Amino acid sequence: MFNIDRVIIGLDNALRTLAAPAQSCRPVPGDSLPDHDLTDLEKRKSIALMRVNHVGEICAQALYQGQALTARNQVVQKALSKAAREETEHLAWTERRIAELGGRKSLLNPVWYGGSFAIGLVAGMLGDKWNLGFLAETEHQVEKHLAGHLQQLPAQDEKSRAIVTQMKTDEACHATMAVSHGGAELPLPVKLAMKASSKVMTKTAYWI
Repeated sequence: MFNIDRVIIGLDNALRTLAAPAQSCRPVPGDSLPDHDLTDLEKRKSIALMRVNHVGEICAQALYQGQALTARNQVVQKALSKAAREETEHLAWTERRIAELGGRKSLLNPVWYGGSFAIGLVAGMLGDKWNLGFLAETEHQVEKHLAGHLQQLPAQDEKSRAIVTQMKTDEACHATMAVSHGGAELPLPVKLAMKASSKVMTKTAYWI
């Protein structure tokens, strides 16, 4: 059960995610790498892919906040909160890289956040083992998604590639954490539905 204090904190987190520049405690991956000149086509490609990754982090923040709000076990709540803080760093890295490339963030970020927050609330209400199982499957799918981006990003865009590589490593750690805390394996239809909804989000965010 959640109380009013946690609801207020959740609203504050939503405003910070959507309206305030994200902050990172860790150095930005690839910050010391040279910033190679990219053709217009390569730059547009990198911007679009990093925008998709930024939307993914908006969704991750919302999912974690929703899941933490309805998680029953305090240990699970703390684990989700810790993972959310690390995802905030991903948010900061992708946001900064989009700006460096001269691009813009998705115009639909409030929509992505609201939908993901609702999904997180429902996942938490189903119980901690399913809550964590949903988290683990989400991170597994994100890890595969990031691996695909590493194949698509221009080879000379070393800065973007360094960011995505570190994000991929962190997502794998979050999935392992969820399983270690008792996350259950999700039914195949649920996994397929998650994959289908993710595909809609990524294709839309690539352009809008």
